[in-house]
Amino acid sequence: MIDHARNAAAFLQNPERARWHDQALWHVRQKRDLAVKALPEWEELRQAAETIKTHTLEHLGYYLERFEARAQANSLEVYWAEDARELRQIVAKLLQEHGARRVVKSKSMLTEECGLNPYLESFGIEVTDTDLGERIVQLAGDRPSHIVLPAIHLKKEQVAEIFARELGTDPAESDPFRLTRAARSHLRQKFLEADAAITGVNFALAEEGGIVICTNEGNADLGTALPDLHIACMGLEKVIPSARELGIFTRVLARSATGQAITAYTSHFLRPKPGGRLCVVMVDNGRSRLLAEGQEKLLSCIRCGACMNTCPVYRRSGGHSYGTVVPGPIGSALAGARDCREYASLPFACTLCGSCDLVCPVRIDLHRQLYRERERCIRVPEYRGKRRGLKAAALFLRYPGLRRTLMGILGSLLPRLPRSWVYNRFNLWGREHEMPRPARRSFSRLYREHKQ
Repeated sequence: MIDHARNAAAFLQNPERARWHDQALWHVRQKRDLAVKALPEWEELRQAAETIKTHTLEHLGYYLERFEARAQANSLEVYWAEDARELRQIVAKLLQEHGARRVVKSKSMLTEECGLNPYLESFGIEVTDTDLGERIVQLAGDRPSHIVLPAIHLKKEQVAEIFARELGTDPAESDPFRLTRAARSHLRQKFLEADAAITGVNFALAEEGGIVICTNEGNADLGTALPDLHIACMGLEKVIPSARELGIFTRVLARSATGQAITAYTSHFLRPKPGGRLCVVMVDNGRSRLLAEGQEKLLSCIRCGACMNTCPVYRRSGGHSYGTVVPGPIGSALAGARDCREYASLPFACTLCGSCDLVCPVRIDLHRQLYRERERCIRVPEYRGKRRGLKAAALFLRYPGLRRTLMGILGSLLPRLPRSWVYNRFNLWGREHEMPRPARRSFSRLYREHKQ
């Protein structure tokens, strides 16, 4: 069972890291706010994006079948994978049929979710992540901590150490420009040697039968330009009706993710290159179950990461504390919905402040989703003690007279008790905060006197 509180405490052991992690993400949130303010029709775009996603998910079967038919008419090969295991098997079979031994892969949270890299490597296939952040954490033997900024938890000095060890650069060279240039030189050779390319999919166009990939580094374009085999992996929820709706999503995606007007590269793939193959693997992996259980709002997510950049808990606890591929508010809701027992602590890693709702480009009511998941996760056996505590709190709140009496007694006793009695292992609040000193006269007493 993932213990977010314990993982977060470990992250906070380094206050300096926690401080700059918080500041870096808040800087991205501020860039998003500036980009949004420059667009008077922003709320109308959010409303339109939400409406399109809701409509598509309500008719998901139709649009998926429409996409498959149109894609096949464009000479794309379409495969269906029920779960992560089936995705891994399909991709491995396609690569083996092609005789591919070296693969370049652009950013894909779905392949991270399904554990594709280690599976392919077990067959002797070299997989190179070509997104700079993904490549940094891959060389470090680490995991992404953010869906848009995978290496946000690492400082440039740490990246310099990783590059010196793995790429032979000068360990004293920590200038971001020079580090990026070294990575570009290293990755360019990987692009030239690649036998196949694997990408994710940002949007699948049902009417046109094509896919759209958005990147800022052009790595998906470079990766797919030379090899004859391109495998695109997409979750079922990535389909939208047609290219007519695409403009709405491209306008809200980049602004929400990084504060840009649009991503640097928005690449359309409508058919294979001459003599090549373009294979699209559509993956369920629990998505239809979420849809059947009325969790379709969670499937509206376009993976912009805005909820993470604004979340006070994520910014101060780090992405790895969640123990999931997709962390933060949306990751907590998804993980809790999929495996209530394993991820029971994640819906409680939330202040319910609603900041994520305000920035979500498709208007997912995340704080309500997380509250709903709390009600489910509180029933796991490990939370038996917490359930008893909540019942006691409910009793305490139900009877105002009892509450006033007990709080009066407690208020008069607290200042007189030894500090060691107040600040103990049962006082969770007192671990990080100084307990407030009770007022000499309670609010209820002051109210009664004023009324008289």
